[in-house]
Amino acid sequence: MTASVELGRTRDTIRLRIPAALRAEPDPETETETETEPQASAPSERKGGRDRYFDLLRALALARVVLYHNFGWFWLPLVFPSMGVMFALAGSLMARSLSRPALGVIRGRLRRLLPPMWLFGAVMIALQIYAGWSPRSDGHPTWWWSKLAFWILPLSTPPYADELSGFQLVEPTWAAQIIVPLWYLRAYLWYVLFSPLLLRALRRFPVMTLCAPLAMVIVMNAFFLDQEFVYGRVWETANDFATFGACWILGMAHQEGLLRKIPQYVLPSVAPLIMVAGFWYLQTRPVDPTVATDIESWPIAQALWSFGFVAILLHVSPSWDRWPRPLERWNGLVSLLNARAVSVYLWHQVALVVAIPLIDPLWSVPFVYANFQWLLASQWFTLLVAIPLLGLLGLTFGWVEDVAAKRSPRLLPYARRPRGRRRAAG
Repeated sequence: MTASVELGRTRDTIRLRIPAALRAEPDPETETETETEPQASAPSERKGGRDRYFDLLRALALARVVLYHNFGWFWLPLVFPSMGVMFALAGSLMARSLSRPALGVIRGRLRRLLPPMWLFGAVMIALQIYAGWSPRSDGHPTWWWSKLAFWILPLSTPPYADELSGFQLVEPTWAAQIIVPLWYLRAYLWYVLFSPLLLRALRRFPVMTLCAPLAMVIVMNAFFLDQEFVYGRVWETANDFATFGACWILGMAHQEGLLRKIPQYVLPSVAPLIMVAGFWYLQTRPVDPTVATDIESWPIAQALWSFGFVAILLHVSPSWDRWPRPLERWNGLVSLLNARAVSVYLWHQVALVVAIPLIDPLWSVPFVYANFQWLLASQWFTLLVAIPLLGLLGLTFGWVEDVAAKRSPRLLPYARRPRGRRRAAG
Protein backbone atom coordinates (compact mmCIF):
# COMPACT_ATOMS: atom_id res chain seq x y z
CA MET A 1 0.00 0.00 0.00
CA THR A 2 2.78 2.41 0.93
CA ALA A 3 4.67 1.60 -2.27
CA SER A 4 1.66 2.39 -4.43
CA VAL A 5 1.11 5.70 -2.63
CA GLU A 6 4.77 6.63 -3.07
CA LEU A 7 4.58 5.71 -6.75
CA GLY A 8 1.53 7.91 -7.18
CA ARG A 9 3.30 10.80 -5.47
CA THR A 10 6.34 10.31 -7.67
CA ARG A 11 4.24 10.44 -10.83
CA ASP A 12 2.47 13.57 -9.62
CA THR A 13 5.83 15.17 -8.82
CA ILE A 14 7.20 14.33 -12.26
CA ARG A 15 4.07 15.73 -13.89
CA LEU A 16 4.38 18.99 -11.93
CA ARG A 17 7.96 19.41 -13.10
CA ILE A 18 6.90 19.32 -16.75
CA PRO A 19 5.74 22.68 -18.11
CA ALA A 20 2.08 22.64 -19.12
CA ALA A 21 2.94 23.58 -22.71
CA LEU A 22 5.11 20.49 -23.08
CA ARG A 23 2.74 17.90 -21.62
CA ALA A 24 1.51 15.32 -24.12
CA GLU A 25 -2.18 16.09 -23.77
CA PRO A 26 -4.49 14.89 -26.57
CA ASP A 27 -5.70 17.64 -28.85
CA PRO A 28 -9.40 17.26 -29.72
CA GLU A 29 -8.84 18.94 -33.06
CA THR A 30 -6.19 16.44 -34.17
CA GLU A 31 -7.69 13.28 -32.69
CA THR A 32 -8.05 10.56 -35.31
CA GLU A 33 -8.79 6.88 -35.56
CA THR A 34 -5.39 6.11 -37.00
CA GLU A 35 -3.12 8.22 -34.86
CA THR A 36 -3.76 9.99 -31.55
CA GLU A 37 -6.87 8.73 -29.82
CA PRO A 38 -8.80 10.53 -27.07
CA GLN A 39 -8.57 9.63 -23.42
CA ALA A 40 -11.01 6.91 -22.53
CA SER A 41 -14.21 7.88 -20.80
CA ALA A 42 -15.06 6.75 -17.31
CA PRO A 43 -16.73 3.43 -18.21
CA SER A 44 -13.62 2.19 -19.98
CA GLU A 45 -10.78 0.57 -18.10
CA ARG A 46 -8.16 1.76 -20.54
CA LYS A 47 -6.30 5.00 -19.87
CA GLY A 48 -6.13 6.13 -23.49
CA GLY A 49 -3.59 5.68 -26.25
CA ARG A 50 -3.58 3.08 -28.97
CA ASP A 51 -5.40 -0.19 -28.71
CA ARG A 52 -3.21 -2.56 -30.73
CA TYR A 53 -5.94 -5.19 -30.76
CA PHE A 54 -8.22 -2.77 -32.62
CA ASP A 55 -5.33 -1.84 -34.91
CA LEU A 56 -4.82 -5.50 -35.77
CA LEU A 57 -8.53 -6.05 -36.46
CA ARG A 58 -8.67 -3.00 -38.75
CA ALA A 59 -5.60 -4.15 -40.69
CA LEU A 60 -7.06 -7.65 -41.09
CA ALA A 61 -10.35 -6.16 -42.26
CA LEU A 62 -8.65 -4.07 -44.95
CA ALA A 63 -6.58 -7.03 -46.12
CA ARG A 64 -9.71 -9.17 -46.34
CA VAL A 65 -11.49 -6.50 -48.42
CA VAL A 66 -8.64 -6.47 -50.94
CA LEU A 67 -8.55 -10.27 -51.12
CA TYR A 68 -12.31 -10.51 -51.57
CA HIS A 69 -12.41 -7.96 -54.38
CA ASN A 70 -9.57 -9.75 -56.14
CA PHE A 71 -10.62 -13.39 -55.74
CA GLY A 72 -14.35 -13.12 -55.04
CA TRP A 73 -14.21 -16.14 -52.73
CA PHE A 74 -17.68 -16.55 -51.19
CA TRP A 75 -16.27 -17.92 -47.93
CA LEU A 76 -14.09 -14.91 -47.09
CA PRO A 77 -16.96 -12.82 -45.61
CA LEU A 78 -17.82 -15.83 -43.45
CA VAL A 79 -14.28 -16.31 -42.18
CA PHE A 80 -13.89 -12.60 -41.41
CA PRO A 81 -16.83 -10.19 -41.94
CA SER A 82 -14.72 -7.08 -42.53
CA MET A 83 -17.52 -4.56 -42.88
CA GLY A 84 -19.11 -5.46 -39.57
CA VAL A 85 -15.72 -5.38 -37.85
CA MET A 86 -14.80 -1.99 -39.31
CA PHE A 87 -18.13 -0.44 -38.34
CA ALA A 88 -17.83 -1.84 -34.81
CA LEU A 89 -14.33 -0.39 -34.37
CA ALA A 90 -15.49 2.98 -35.69
CA GLY A 91 -18.52 2.91 -33.37
CA SER A 92 -16.30 2.25 -30.36
CA LEU A 93 -13.97 5.13 -31.22
CA MET A 94 -16.94 7.39 -31.90
CA ALA A 95 -18.33 6.66 -28.44
CA ARG A 96 -14.96 7.56 -26.92
CA SER A 97 -14.91 10.85 -28.77
CA LEU A 98 -18.46 11.79 -27.73
CA SER A 99 -17.20 12.62 -24.25
CA ARG A 100 -16.61 15.97 -25.99
CA PRO A 101 -19.31 18.18 -27.58
CA ALA A 102 -21.08 16.25 -30.34
CA LEU A 103 -20.88 18.91 -33.06
CA GLY A 104 -17.11 19.18 -32.70
CA VAL A 105 -16.73 15.41 -32.87
CA ILE A 106 -18.90 15.15 -36.00
CA ARG A 107 -16.96 17.97 -37.62
CA GLY A 108 -13.69 16.21 -36.85
CA ARG A 109 -14.92 12.92 -38.32
CA LEU A 110 -16.12 14.64 -41.49
CA ARG A 111 -12.80 16.45 -41.77
CA ARG A 112 -11.01 13.11 -41.74
CA LEU A 113 -13.40 11.39 -44.14
CA LEU A 114 -14.15 13.94 -46.83
CA PRO A 115 -10.79 15.31 -48.10
CA PRO A 116 -9.49 11.84 -49.15
CA MET A 117 -12.81 11.22 -50.87
CA TRP A 118 -12.73 14.62 -52.60
CA LEU A 119 -9.30 13.90 -54.02
CA PHE A 120 -10.42 10.44 -55.12
CA GLY A 121 -13.57 11.92 -56.65
CA ALA A 122 -11.68 14.61 -58.56
CA VAL A 123 -9.51 11.94 -60.21
CA MET A 124 -12.42 9.59 -60.95
CA ILE A 125 -14.73 12.28 -62.34
CA ALA A 126 -11.95 13.60 -64.58
CA LEU A 127 -11.20 10.10 -65.92
CA GLN A 128 -14.87 9.38 -66.55
CA ILE A 129 -15.43 12.66 -68.39
CA TYR A 130 -12.32 11.99 -70.46
CA ALA A 131 -13.74 8.54 -71.31
CA GLY A 132 -17.02 10.01 -72.52
CA TRP A 133 -19.21 10.48 -69.45
CA SER A 134 -21.34 13.61 -69.70
CA PRO A 135 -24.59 15.18 -68.43
CA ARG A 136 -26.44 13.51 -71.31
CA SER A 137 -25.23 10.03 -70.37
CA ASP A 138 -28.29 9.20 -68.23
CA GLY A 139 -30.78 11.29 -70.21
CA HIS A 140 -31.34 13.80 -67.39
CA PRO A 141 -28.71 16.59 -67.61
CA THR A 142 -30.14 18.59 -64.70
CA TRP A 143 -30.19 15.60 -62.36
CA TRP A 144 -26.66 14.68 -63.47
CA TRP A 145 -25.30 17.97 -62.18
CA SER A 146 -27.31 17.85 -58.95
CA LYS A 147 -26.19 14.29 -58.17
CA LEU A 148 -22.56 15.37 -58.37
CA ALA A 149 -23.18 16.95 -54.96
CA PHE A 150 -22.94 13.44 -53.50
CA TRP A 151 -19.23 13.54 -54.35
CA ILE A 152 -18.99 16.48 -51.93
CA LEU A 153 -21.17 15.06 -49.15
CA PRO A 154 -21.90 11.34 -49.69
CA LEU A 155 -25.37 11.18 -48.16
CA SER A 156 -26.10 8.86 -51.07
CA THR A 157 -23.93 6.90 -53.47
CA PRO A 158 -21.92 9.27 -55.73
CA PRO A 159 -22.89 8.97 -59.42
CA TYR A 160 -20.74 7.06 -61.88
CA ALA A 161 -20.97 5.66 -65.41
CA ASP A 162 -22.12 2.05 -65.75
CA GLU A 163 -20.11 1.54 -68.93
CA LEU A 164 -17.48 3.63 -70.70
CA SER A 165 -15.67 2.78 -73.92
CA GLY A 166 -13.16 5.64 -73.80
CA PHE A 167 -10.33 3.43 -72.51
CA GLN A 168 -9.64 0.40 -74.69
CA LEU A 169 -7.28 -1.35 -72.28
CA VAL A 170 -9.75 -1.83 -69.43
CA GLU A 171 -13.25 -3.28 -69.22
CA PRO A 172 -16.14 -0.88 -70.01
CA THR A 173 -17.39 -1.36 -66.43
CA TRP A 174 -14.17 -0.07 -64.86
CA ALA A 175 -15.86 2.95 -63.27
CA ALA A 176 -18.55 0.82 -61.62
CA GLN A 177 -15.94 -1.60 -60.29
CA ILE A 178 -13.92 1.23 -58.75
CA ILE A 179 -16.72 3.39 -57.34
CA VAL A 180 -19.33 0.90 -56.11
CA PRO A 181 -17.42 0.19 -52.83
CA LEU A 182 -18.01 3.81 -51.80
CA TRP A 183 -21.23 2.63 -50.15
CA TYR A 184 -19.06 2.11 -47.05
CA LEU A 185 -18.25 5.82 -46.78
CA ARG A 186 -21.91 6.69 -47.29
CA ALA A 187 -22.97 4.35 -44.46
CA TYR A 188 -20.12 5.60 -42.25
CA LEU A 189 -21.28 9.20 -42.74
CA TRP A 190 -24.82 8.39 -41.62
CA TYR A 191 -23.57 6.50 -38.56
CA VAL A 192 -21.44 9.48 -37.58
CA LEU A 193 -24.37 11.88 -37.95
CA PHE A 194 -26.67 9.68 -35.86
CA SER A 195 -24.11 8.65 -33.25
CA PRO A 196 -25.05 11.24 -30.59
CA LEU A 197 -28.66 10.04 -30.71
CA LEU A 198 -27.63 6.38 -30.84
CA LEU A 199 -25.36 6.78 -27.83
CA ARG A 200 -28.07 8.52 -25.84
CA ALA A 201 -30.57 5.80 -26.73
CA LEU A 202 -28.03 3.09 -25.88
CA ARG A 203 -27.52 4.50 -22.41
CA ARG A 204 -31.25 4.62 -21.69
CA PHE A 205 -32.53 1.55 -23.56
CA PRO A 206 -29.47 -0.66 -24.27
CA VAL A 207 -31.21 -3.88 -25.34
CA MET A 208 -33.84 -2.15 -27.47
CA THR A 209 -31.27 0.08 -29.18
CA LEU A 210 -28.98 -2.85 -29.93
CA CYS A 211 -31.76 -4.98 -31.38
CA ALA A 212 -33.48 -2.22 -33.39
CA PRO A 213 -31.19 -2.38 -36.47
CA LEU A 214 -31.52 -6.19 -36.62
CA ALA A 215 -35.30 -5.90 -36.46
CA MET A 216 -35.21 -3.18 -39.10
CA VAL A 217 -33.15 -5.19 -41.59
CA ILE A 218 -35.34 -8.28 -41.09
CA VAL A 219 -38.57 -6.35 -41.64
CA MET A 220 -37.22 -4.50 -44.67
CA ASN A 221 -35.88 -7.58 -46.44
CA ALA A 222 -38.53 -10.09 -45.41
CA PHE A 223 -41.67 -8.06 -46.09
CA PHE A 224 -40.89 -5.23 -48.52
CA LEU A 225 -38.65 -6.74 -51.22
CA ASP A 226 -41.48 -6.80 -53.74
CA GLN A 227 -42.20 -3.08 -53.47
CA GLU A 228 -41.30 -0.66 -56.27
CA PHE A 229 -39.15 1.57 -54.07
CA VAL A 230 -36.79 -1.21 -53.01
CA TYR A 231 -33.90 -0.28 -55.30
CA GLY A 232 -34.05 3.49 -54.86
CA ARG A 233 -31.42 5.63 -53.15
CA VAL A 234 -33.37 5.94 -49.89
CA TRP A 235 -33.87 2.18 -49.64
CA GLU A 236 -30.23 1.51 -50.45
CA THR A 237 -29.03 3.87 -47.73
CA ALA A 238 -31.52 2.65 -45.12
CA ASN A 239 -30.78 -1.01 -45.86
CA ASP A 240 -27.02 -0.59 -45.41
CA PHE A 241 -27.60 1.45 -42.25
CA ALA A 242 -29.77 -1.33 -40.80
CA THR A 243 -27.48 -4.17 -41.91
CA PHE A 244 -24.46 -2.96 -39.96
CA GLY A 245 -26.14 -0.68 -37.42
CA ALA A 246 -26.07 -3.35 -34.72
CA CYS A 247 -22.29 -3.73 -35.20
CA TRP A 248 -21.76 0.03 -34.84
CA ILE A 249 -23.91 0.13 -31.69
CA LEU A 250 -22.16 -2.98 -30.36
CA GLY A 251 -18.86 -1.11 -30.66
CA MET A 252 -20.36 1.80 -28.73
CA ALA A 253 -21.66 -0.59 -26.06
CA HIS A 254 -18.18 -2.08 -25.73
CA GLN A 255 -16.67 1.36 -25.19
CA GLU A 256 -19.37 2.29 -22.68
CA GLY A 257 -18.57 -0.80 -20.63
CA LEU A 258 -22.04 -2.27 -21.10
CA LEU A 259 -20.73 -5.60 -22.35
CA ARG A 260 -18.75 -6.07 -19.14
CA LYS A 261 -21.98 -5.87 -17.14
CA ILE A 262 -23.27 -9.01 -18.87
CA PRO A 263 -22.32 -12.33 -17.24
CA GLN A 264 -19.20 -13.70 -18.90
CA TYR A 265 -20.90 -16.81 -20.23
CA VAL A 266 -23.75 -15.01 -22.04
CA LEU A 267 -22.01 -13.57 -25.12
CA PRO A 268 -19.96 -16.71 -25.94
CA SER A 269 -23.19 -18.70 -25.64
CA VAL A 270 -25.61 -16.44 -27.51
CA ALA A 271 -23.37 -15.01 -30.27
CA PRO A 272 -22.74 -18.39 -32.00
CA LEU A 273 -26.49 -19.04 -32.02
CA ILE A 274 -27.07 -15.72 -33.79
CA MET A 275 -24.41 -16.64 -36.33
CA VAL A 276 -26.05 -20.03 -36.87
CA ALA A 277 -29.38 -18.27 -37.49
CA GLY A 278 -27.73 -16.08 -40.12
CA PHE A 279 -26.04 -19.06 -41.76
CA TRP A 280 -29.30 -21.03 -41.76
CA TYR A 281 -31.09 -18.13 -43.43
CA LEU A 282 -28.33 -17.97 -46.03
CA GLN A 283 -28.64 -21.66 -46.85
CA THR A 284 -32.41 -21.42 -47.33
CA ARG A 285 -32.24 -18.73 -50.01
CA PRO A 286 -33.42 -19.71 -53.51
CA VAL A 287 -30.23 -19.56 -55.58
CA ASP A 288 -28.53 -21.48 -58.35
CA PRO A 289 -27.41 -24.76 -56.73
CA THR A 290 -24.29 -24.80 -58.94
CA VAL A 291 -23.08 -21.45 -57.57
CA ALA A 292 -21.92 -20.90 -54.00
CA THR A 293 -24.14 -18.50 -52.09
CA ASP A 294 -22.42 -15.22 -51.15
CA ILE A 295 -23.52 -13.86 -47.79
CA GLU A 296 -22.95 -10.28 -48.96
CA SER A 297 -25.95 -10.68 -51.29
CA TRP A 298 -28.33 -11.30 -48.38
CA PRO A 299 -28.58 -8.47 -45.81
CA ILE A 300 -30.39 -10.48 -43.12
CA ALA A 301 -27.79 -13.24 -43.16
CA GLN A 302 -24.95 -10.72 -43.25
CA ALA A 303 -26.40 -8.68 -40.38
CA LEU A 304 -26.84 -11.70 -38.10
CA TRP A 305 -23.49 -13.29 -38.96
CA SER A 306 -21.57 -10.02 -38.58
CA PHE A 307 -23.30 -9.19 -35.29
CA GLY A 308 -22.45 -12.56 -33.74
CA PHE A 309 -18.87 -12.48 -35.03
CA VAL A 310 -18.24 -8.95 -33.78
CA ALA A 311 -19.78 -9.78 -30.38
CA ILE A 312 -17.24 -12.58 -29.95
CA LEU A 313 -14.32 -10.35 -30.99
CA LEU A 314 -15.37 -7.64 -28.55
CA HIS A 315 -15.92 -10.18 -25.80
CA VAL A 316 -12.34 -11.41 -26.25
CA SER A 317 -10.99 -7.84 -26.63
CA PRO A 318 -7.63 -7.95 -24.78
CA SER A 319 -7.04 -4.17 -25.26
CA TRP A 320 -3.31 -4.31 -25.94
CA ASP A 321 -1.48 -1.07 -25.16
CA ARG A 322 1.63 -2.75 -26.60
CA TRP A 323 2.14 -5.64 -28.97
CA PRO A 324 2.45 -9.20 -27.68
CA ARG A 325 5.96 -10.38 -28.47
CA PRO A 326 4.99 -12.70 -31.41
CA LEU A 327 3.19 -9.82 -33.16
CA GLU A 328 5.86 -7.13 -32.78
CA ARG A 329 7.28 -7.92 -36.22
CA TRP A 330 3.99 -6.79 -37.79
CA ASN A 331 4.01 -3.40 -36.09
CA GLY A 332 5.17 -1.51 -39.18
CA LEU A 333 2.67 -3.04 -41.60
CA VAL A 334 -0.26 -2.78 -39.19
CA SER A 335 0.60 0.84 -38.37
CA LEU A 336 0.88 1.66 -42.07
CA LEU A 337 -2.51 0.15 -42.88
CA ASN A 338 -4.13 2.02 -39.99
CA ALA A 339 -2.51 5.32 -40.95
CA ARG A 340 -3.71 4.89 -44.56
CA ALA A 341 -6.98 3.03 -43.96
CA VAL A 342 -9.19 5.39 -46.00
CA SER A 343 -6.69 5.55 -48.87
CA VAL A 344 -6.32 1.77 -49.02
CA TYR A 345 -10.09 1.35 -49.15
CA LEU A 346 -10.57 4.07 -51.79
CA TRP A 347 -7.74 3.12 -54.13
CA HIS A 348 -7.42 -0.66 -53.90
CA GLN A 349 -10.00 -1.25 -56.64
CA VAL A 350 -8.08 1.11 -58.93
CA ALA A 351 -4.97 -1.02 -58.43
CA LEU A 352 -6.88 -4.24 -59.17
CA VAL A 353 -8.47 -2.81 -62.32
CA VAL A 354 -5.21 -1.35 -63.66
CA ALA A 355 -3.31 -4.59 -62.97
CA ILE A 356 -5.22 -6.41 -65.73
CA PRO A 357 -4.05 -4.27 -68.72
CA LEU A 358 -0.51 -4.38 -67.32
CA ILE A 359 -0.57 -8.19 -67.39
CA ASP A 360 -2.30 -8.64 -70.78
CA PRO A 361 0.73 -7.68 -72.96
CA LEU A 362 2.69 -10.56 -71.45
CA TRP A 363 0.43 -12.99 -73.31
CA SER A 364 2.01 -11.71 -76.55
CA VAL A 365 5.54 -12.61 -75.42
CA PRO A 366 6.24 -16.10 -76.93
CA PHE A 367 8.50 -17.32 -74.14
CA VAL A 368 6.13 -16.18 -71.39
CA TYR A 369 3.11 -17.58 -73.24
CA ALA A 370 4.79 -20.94 -73.73
CA ASN A 371 6.02 -21.37 -70.17
CA PHE A 372 3.96 -19.20 -67.85
CA GLN A 373 0.35 -19.37 -68.97
CA TRP A 374 -0.57 -20.71 -65.55
CA LEU A 375 0.95 -17.63 -63.93
CA LEU A 376 -0.70 -15.12 -66.27
CA ALA A 377 -4.11 -16.72 -65.71
CA SER A 378 -3.71 -16.81 -61.95
CA GLN A 379 -5.56 -14.32 -59.79
CA TRP A 380 -2.62 -14.46 -57.41
CA PHE A 381 -0.48 -12.86 -60.12
CA THR A 382 -3.07 -10.09 -60.49
CA LEU A 383 -2.82 -9.47 -56.74
CA LEU A 384 0.98 -9.55 -56.93
CA VAL A 385 0.90 -6.79 -59.55
CA ALA A 386 -1.83 -4.81 -57.77
CA ILE A 387 -0.07 -4.58 -54.40
CA PRO A 388 2.86 -2.42 -55.63
CA LEU A 389 0.35 -0.34 -57.60
CA LEU A 390 -1.64 0.22 -54.41
CA GLY A 391 1.57 1.19 -52.65
CA LEU A 392 2.32 3.72 -55.38
CA LEU A 393 -1.20 5.14 -55.15
CA GLY A 394 -0.80 5.36 -51.39
CA LEU A 395 2.44 7.30 -51.78
CA THR A 396 0.79 9.61 -54.31
CA PHE A 397 -2.51 10.29 -52.56
CA GLY A 398 -2.19 9.03 -48.98
CA TRP A 399 -0.72 12.27 -47.65
CA VAL A 400 -4.18 13.85 -47.79
CA GLU A 401 -5.14 11.75 -44.75
CA ASP A 402 -2.39 13.48 -42.78
CA VAL A 403 -3.54 16.90 -43.94
CA ALA A 404 -7.15 16.06 -43.07
CA ALA A 405 -6.05 15.01 -39.58
CA LYS A 406 -3.93 18.17 -39.14
CA ARG A 407 -0.69 16.21 -39.10
CA SER A 408 2.48 16.84 -41.02
CA PRO A 409 2.22 15.01 -44.38
CA ARG A 410 4.21 11.78 -44.58
CA LEU A 411 4.89 9.67 -47.65
CA LEU A 412 5.37 6.41 -45.75
CA PRO A 413 4.03 6.25 -42.16
CA TYR A 414 5.76 2.95 -41.47
CA ALA A 415 6.46 2.48 -37.77
CA ARG A 416 9.58 0.59 -36.77
CA ARG A 417 9.60 -2.29 -34.35
CA PRO A 418 9.80 -1.02 -30.74
CA ARG A 419 13.44 -0.99 -29.70
CA GLY A 420 12.84 -1.56 -26.00
CA ARG A 421 11.22 -4.92 -26.54
CA ARG A 422 14.05 -6.10 -28.80
CA ARG A 423 16.60 -5.27 -26.13
CA ALA A 424 14.53 -7.08 -23.56
CA ALA A 425 14.34 -10.10 -25.86
CA GLY A 426 18.12 -10.10 -26.18
